[in-house]
Amino acid sequence: MMTVHEVAKDVGVSAEELVEILKDIDIAVDGPDAKLSAEQIVLVCDELGYASIEEARMENAPAAQEPEPEPVVVAVQEAAPKAVETAAAKEEPSEESNIIELKKPKIVVKEFAERMGMKPNQVVAELMKMNIFASINQEIDLKIAKDIGAKHGFVVCKEEKKKAPIPEPKATKAAAKKEAEQSDAPEALLPRPPVVTFMGHVDHGKTSLLDKIRNTRVVAGESGGITQHIGAYTVEVNDHKITFLDTPGHAAFTAMRARGANLTDVVVLVVAADDGVMLQTIEAIKHAKAAGVCVIIAMNKMDLRAANPERLKQQLQEHDIMVEDWGGSIGCCPVSAMTGEGINGLLERIILESEMLELKANPDKPAHGFVVEAQMEPGMGPTASLLVKSGTLKLGDSVICGLSWGRVKALISDQGKKIRSAGPSMAVKILGLTSVPGAGDEFQVVGSDREAKAISDELQIEDRRLSLEGGVAPKKISLDDLFGAAAAEEKKELKVIIKADVQGSVEAIEHSLRGIKSDKVDIKIISDSVGNITVNDVLLASASEAIILGFHTGKENGTNAAAKREGVEIRLYSIIYELIDDVENAMKGLLDPELREQVIGSAEVREVFQLSKKSRIAGCMVMSGRITAKANIRIKRGQEILFEGKIGSLKRFQNEANEVRQGQECGIRPDNFINFEAGDSIEAYMVEKITQEL
Repeated sequence: MMTVHEVAKDVGVSAEELVEILKDIDIAVDGPDAKLSAEQIVLVCDELGYASIEEARMENAPAAQEPEPEPVVVAVQEAAPKAVETAAAKEEPSEESNIIELKKPKIVVKEFAERMGMKPNQVVAELMKMNIFASINQEIDLKIAKDIGAKHGFVVCKEEKKKAPIPEPKATKAAAKKEAEQSDAPEALLPRPPVVTFMGHVDHGKTSLLDKIRNTRVVAGESGGITQHIGAYTVEVNDHKITFLDTPGHAAFTAMRARGANLTDVVVLVVAADDGVMLQTIEAIKHAKAAGVCVIIAMNKMDLRAANPERLKQQLQEHDIMVEDWGGSIGCCPVSAMTGEGINGLLERIILESEMLELKANPDKPAHGFVVEAQMEPGMGPTASLLVKSGTLKLGDSVICGLSWGRVKALISDQGKKIRSAGPSMAVKILGLTSVPGAGDEFQVVGSDREAKAISDELQIEDRRLSLEGGVAPKKISLDDLFGAAAAEEKKELKVIIKADVQGSVEAIEHSLRGIKSDKVDIKIISDSVGNITVNDVLLASASEAIILGFHTGKENGTNAAAKREGVEIRLYSIIYELIDDVENAMKGLLDPELREQVIGSAEVREVFQLSKKSRIAGCMVMSGRITAKANIRIKRGQEILFEGKIGSLKRFQNEANEVRQGQECGIRPDNFINFEAGDSIEAYMVEKITQEL
């Protein structure tokens, strides 16, 4: 027998919280001093996700002091004298002490942290910033370890079996990249329900249609359930499930997508059959196209006498939406939110489209997904409605949710029922977070409360640091970035949003941009319209990684703040040829520059001077041209190339030299190479980056 107070301490909650948990599992107690039987303690552990009270006690024991990191043993080209392993090594630290060599192309997070002299939770927090979720006992790939090591002044590489002056890690990099790209095994992936969002004009019946589906499918199938608004709900159609996000509207859809929360698989575009295509309908079409999701047209209000479906289909065709009746591939379902006509046909069409998309996820791993809604509720504290994208969320799981963390103390379905788990594409409200996260934040299940808290602390420290530094969202892309060099991700498509004063200007700009001929770069016009630049334009540009080009137009209130927050560039022009020139330069910047080599001089090695075991200088005579300190060099022995790389230092007599010309003597120390001899030749060359033509 144990008291409530004693059990609460072991399971990591307060006595008052445990009393509430006991009420949830129908165990009545008088207070913290009440006794619990062994059977009741087992029920409590089961409710909180522990196998036994012993496991809970170990999990919530005070953290032991971190062990001192072991000295990093570094393999170098030649064995250093043993004496240089103590105080002398501290007095003269070498560059090699910052090298971490891995025997395998992977390393456990805890071991990697120890070798860098950091706490494991700091490394886990770094991984989360890279959208990689791993516990301290999981392995990370060499490429990821390299990126984190570089941020903290370490060079991480694969340990070479053969000692070589310059490691050639290309094969290792390729293998690491391949492993990093590997996701769930095909046999682990199982079909998941589609996630559907309704979009359309403000009065065309999005909410009414969602309410009709909820009332006919959810309430009828779950009699006795109390509907809980959690931002999403699931219906069942012919043994297939569909999850609807009941936060309709393209602004919310795009704002969440701009934050990386790609929740939606299918967009149902609701258009009133009597009104036809309106301004917000056009905007919704653009947002859905930019997201690259499947689109289904729902022609609502078909019960009205003014309904004109053929006119509606013609209007859709004018905006590049070709429905099946007119020879296209987009489904078009006539419905009525008032009478319920066509609802079943719409749901069956969603099921058909989702089957064609072959939506799959692995349910047998820790859950990962996004926050749909979050708030502070009286009597519950911080709550969050989550949409699970992969894995299974279980009662008792420890989660990181944006900057917040917590243990899942309750899972509540959209019917208000307490459940024990939620699989892929399922929406659920959770209790147990320490603070309220933001809509669109990612969540991830981690190994323990301690790990979750440590990661959350690191993320909050980083967030505060960015706030103090006046940090803003990272820039998506800018024209200036593209003028000078190729984009790092080898993008071959420039995305733009055009806003102008009149329709004639829009058409002229679009015609001029499409007239830029290029076999290497395409211009994708995400949106073109008349009027001032709006916050909605900024959200669309953020989600699509596009640039906004304004011609003889201004910005609405709040646009500048939104652009700064989202990292979107807005360029305003009054002369059309300046706009076209900037776009052409940006397109060129998207291309990898051509590398052109120019030989500038040659020298002959006349004598070799030994400075130390690892340092030799080639005494040379410049035979032709010139040798510069910034040049690349090749050292040859006959036709064989011994070394290709940089000059470590260039000297004229005892002084450093920037340039040595033909007929002059000089000393050349190649960067990290010593295996040269008298009689070898040195060729100096420069590499020019030439901007490609379109």
